[in-house]
Amino acid sequence: MSEANTAVEKQFSIQKVYTKDISFETPNSPRIFTEKWEPSVDFNLGTNVGPLENSLYEVVLTITITVKSGDSTAYLVEVNQAGIFSLSGFTEQEMSPMVGSFCPNILFPYAREVISDLVAKGGFPQLLLAPVNFDALYAQHLQKVQQQAPGSGAIN
Repeated sequence: MSEANTAVEKQFSIQKVYTKDISFETPNSPRIFTEKWEPSVDFNLGTNVGPLENSLYEVVLTITITVKSGDSTAYLVEVNQAGIFSLSGFTEQEMSPMVGSFCPNILFPYAREVISDLVAKGGFPQLLLAPVNFDALYAQHLQKVQQQAPGSGAIN
């Protein structure tokens, strides 16, 4: 057999995209609506990957945003945007960036839309999140892992 015939074909597909969890809090309403609007935004992002059956993986992108106006918390929004992805034929070295960067990049626009809608429905000015470079975040994560465990054989 030729090498081309024995190579495993790489396959990727999106099985499902869904919002796993949503939280929106306005701890200082209605008072916050009567104060001068001077927002400061704290943005936190995280991902979690869990294998399912066969070649299926659940990737969950968690975005937490706390907006304060002056010393008061205006609102806190947290969205867990999830997806089920089918990945087969990828090596271990290829799988890590697929679930650590590629899949979160697919989920982010969905989470951004949910957050924008929640904030507007909460009575606040629209919040438009800037795009996120998941490739750069993934590279930073790998660098951090390598610094914490030098010589551990982490993926380059």
